[in-house]
Amino acid sequence: MKTKAVRLYGKKDLRLEEFELPPIKENEILAKVISDSICMSSYKASVQGKDHKRIPDNVADNPIIIGHEFAGELIEIGDKWKHKFNKGDKFSIQPAINYKDGPIGVLSAPGYSYQYIGGDATYVIIPNEVMERDCLLVYRGEGYYPASLAEPLSCVIAAMHANYHTTSGSYVHKMGIVDGGKMAILAGVGPMGLAAINYVLHREDCRPSLLIVTDIDQTRLDRAASLYTVEFASKQGIDLRYVNTSIMNDPIKEMKEIVGGEGYDDVFVFAPVKPLVEQGDAILAFDGCLNFFAGPADPNFKAMFNFYNVHYSYTHVVGTNGGNSDDMIEALNIMNKGLDPAGLITHIGGLNVVPETTNHLPEIPGGKKLIYTHVEMPLTSITDFEQLGKSNEIYKNLALICDKHNGLWSVEAETYLLENADKLNL
Repeated sequence: MKTKAVRLYGKKDLRLEEFELPPIKENEILAKVISDSICMSSYKASVQGKDHKRIPDNVADNPIIIGHEFAGELIEIGDKWKHKFNKGDKFSIQPAINYKDGPIGVLSAPGYSYQYIGGDATYVIIPNEVMERDCLLVYRGEGYYPASLAEPLSCVIAAMHANYHTTSGSYVHKMGIVDGGKMAILAGVGPMGLAAINYVLHREDCRPSLLIVTDIDQTRLDRAASLYTVEFASKQGIDLRYVNTSIMNDPIKEMKEIVGGEGYDDVFVFAPVKPLVEQGDAILAFDGCLNFFAGPADPNFKAMFNFYNVHYSYTHVVGTNGGNSDDMIEALNIMNKGLDPAGLITHIGGLNVVPETTNHLPEIPGGKKLIYTHVEMPLTSITDFEQLGKSNEIYKNLALICDKHNGLWSVEAETYLLENADKLNL
């Protein structure tokens, strides 16, 4: 079985290559990848190369397949797993398998550590340890892109579960956000921030009563407000407010005034920016928890934290690095109940654009870049479909479909693209 895949050889050395996959072993599974969402973590992996914690030291000689937010179909099942999986099953993968006894090490993960599995490929071999750790998840929903975006959504879910609060007079820590509390999501209208807003609004339990979402880009704030409306949030019992801190004279003072000076129970920081972390610390309430969500590329990243408040006001900080299988299952289940992650997606492309897109991801505006691995297509903003449609029938029809869905990607658009991709470049 031949596969086309984007492989990492070293720092910013990504190559699209075709090569032969070995026959699967009795404890492996052959899979067809359909979609992969490019993550900032893949950019960091490319920038850092073998210095990255999940990238093997010998990557120059044994390149790995990049990409970890992927979905597709199972093609061939090894005998060991035929009791659990079936040919034709749609799947998603929890990449952070952390398989202690595996061939790579504690931090091994598809999309970072393996020669034959990663999201930016046409076909992959799923190794035994993925199944052993219950990280291969059958997806029964419509389409493929929701299953690709289950991984980033699981990271948000993990962060919400990782926050904790103390019980006065005891050493008991209560896990999770404060139910009915005050929450702030700082730099919260990028792709992962949008996922967090979407998740908070669709949870069936443990919701904040007030949710403040900040950014310094009004256009991005306006788009977020159009996708996840104040009106819908109100029906969920949440007072949702979008705040542009760049027009505030004193963001810390003014944000605290919103909550009567008491501060916020749960603060999530979605950009690795020193002043932003310090702002998050400054607006914490008594027993407030700051979740530093955005992983920095700089291993020496530091910010000040008020330890007077740590001692006397019980403020504290946590960080999460991806979700686990339970978080992925929750993500898939909540999507089956109506959460559509399409609002995260702003660009569509084919496997051919992965190297350039990954290596320049911070420079490309917008949200998630969704790749269809069996498609050859320039990286294209959904907002450009209409203009391109003046000379291309496929783009014209994609624009019409997206217009039907409030300007968003959809299962209908995905199905149309997959059925007509061969005509895209005629």
